[in-house]
Amino acid sequence: MPVTTHLSLDISTLYLAATLAAALLGAMLLFFWRQERIAALGWWGTAYILGAASVALWTAGGPGLGWKLSLAVNVVGFIACGLVWDAARVFHGRRALWLAVLAGPLLWVAATIAFHPLNPEVQMLLGAGIVAFYAALTTGELLRERRKSMRARWPALVIPAMHGAVLMLPLILGDMFRSRDAQLMEQVWVVVFAAELVLYAVGTVFIIVMLVSERAVSVHKTAASVDPLTGLLNRRGFSEATARMIEREAKAGRPVTVLIFDIDHFKSVNDRFGHAAGDDVLKVFADVVVGSLRITDLVGRVGGEEFAALLPCSVEEAVLVAERVREAFEASGVAIDDAPLETTVSIGVSGGPANTELEVLMASADTALYQAKRGGRNRVEVAVEQPLSLESSRRKLAKVAPQPDAEKREPEGEPAMEVAV
Repeated sequence: MPVTTHLSLDISTLYLAATLAAALLGAMLLFFWRQERIAALGWWGTAYILGAASVALWTAGGPGLGWKLSLAVNVVGFIACGLVWDAARVFHGRRALWLAVLAGPLLWVAATIAFHPLNPEVQMLLGAGIVAFYAALTTGELLRERRKSMRARWPALVIPAMHGAVLMLPLILGDMFRSRDAQLMEQVWVVVFAAELVLYAVGTVFIIVMLVSERAVSVHKTAASVDPLTGLLNRRGFSEATARMIEREAKAGRPVTVLIFDIDHFKSVNDRFGHAAGDDVLKVFADVVVGSLRITDLVGRVGGEEFAALLPCSVEEAVLVAERVREAFEASGVAIDDAPLETTVSIGVSGGPANTELEVLMASADTALYQAKRGGRNRVEVAVEQPLSLESSRRKLAKVAPQPDAEKREPEGEPAMEVAV
């Protein structure tokens, strides 16, 4: 029939396009895998190459392949589908499941051998079901990865879901495929599948590029916000994280408290034992702080030997935490060349009501830290006055600041009076 010939030509062309696209994209992914050393890219690239080989052999050979070679070709294709799913697992830091990857191919082999020759309708339904199953697993793997917003993730979910839906059509519309127009329905579905296969090949690579780009941005953002020596937030990261916490606690009407830590006599450690020993002391202190604070608290390294923490609690609770850090660091047992090193820390504490700016809390805690240093070190000092907001501070300064006209009225030769704030 002319319709059959036309459809056959379209199918061959579409499958050829899908094969070439998959092969080129697979080679590209393998190239990037060698360059970037991202294991998942190697998995995805291998899956594309195997898929392209399977589709090429199936399109070229067709019924002339023989049932044994056809069996092998289909097994390779199912393995490729399983590898796409496993690649998504590996990309998100989960272990590969080889048994699950081989489950589909093994089911196909068992059914083909046990019921040889397999009914063409059953063969189509079973093959579509296996591929749809792996597409659903891939969608589920991307769905459970919630570290990114779903708004950015929707293409990664839609494309494999669409692929699985197309493959499930013969199962959902089974009665239509068994009607008197079953042959025409099967041809139409194969054309739709061939066209969708091209879109799927290109679309999944788009997803892969998007995911890898997100990962690269995340890595660079983390590197810009984390101190490489201690693994704590650096000044920039601490400032950004604390701004979010202060905003969240302000909405709930809860107070926040800042602790500033300064390791006592740290410069003498560097001068006497070298910077490597000083780095070891910093790492020990970072471990002590992390071990003494709660998971909800934020801590960062904001200077050479200076650390800061923001706690969503009252000043009284924060003082208890500060004392715990001080005692733990003093008892940390750091030794250099088998000689014990005295490790102490001075801590300034300042708390404020909801929505107190970080800069104000830090300045007040820094004043308290200076008092701890003057008071003999290895101690915790609390800011005497509750810090004001930046706007309140500006208003207070504006009230006590001399007016320009008043300055002009000062007798010539006499200095203006200084106002202590």
